[in-house]
Amino acid sequence: MTLHKWWPRPAEYLEVWQAMQAFTEARDAQSADEIWLVEHSPVYTLGQAGKPEHILDSGSIPIVQSNRGGQVTYHGPGQVVAYCLVDLRRMGIYVKEYVEMLEDVVLGVLGELGVAGACRKSGAPGVYVPMADEAGELAKIAALGIKVRKGCAYHGIALNVAMDLSPFLGINPCGYEGLRTVDLSACGVDVSLGRVGDLLAGRLSDSFEAYCKTSHSV
Repeated sequence: MTLHKWWPRPAEYLEVWQAMQAFTEARDAQSADEIWLVEHSPVYTLGQAGKPEHILDSGSIPIVQSNRGGQVTYHGPGQVVAYCLVDLRRMGIYVKEYVEMLEDVVLGVLGELGVAGACRKSGAPGVYVPMADEAGELAKIAALGIKVRKGCAYHGIALNVAMDLSPFLGINPCGYEGLRTVDLSACGVDVSLGRVGDLLAGRLSDSFEAYCKTSHSV
């Protein structure tokens, strides 16, 4: 079974990122996979493809250049991040499939919480929901970004639960100008951060175990 744990909340991004790198460098083929559930202090992170011009006004929020995939995003109180430290080789899964799996997990959690219409968006990794006030427009509720080192992945997915969304106005989220962001609270879902994190971890663990069993049975 995949281990999962909550970091003390809130957690500084740099501390968790450095711990993920150390964990990944130290692990071997027998190391158990882990899921770290984190609520961060406010921070903007630039992925490997991140462009500084997508930060419009950082204000007093610190900026960290990260090694995950993707562009710029915001982490802060009221958002749960599930960092997945997994051996992709042991799971027998490629990166594209893995990203789709992470999106499927978020879609499953949103469905369990009663969020209607959640979906993917072509060419823009993450999970989106329709805006109630604008027909056809989608808002981002979950972002993802990963890093693969020696066949093992880390970083993961961030799901907005009940947060101050205004810091997203200081960036072009994920590199898209004018992209709206939303959280579960704005979707009418009143649920604790802890509950959402545990749902994510449970579904992630089930998905990882299913892939490992399939890989070993081939």
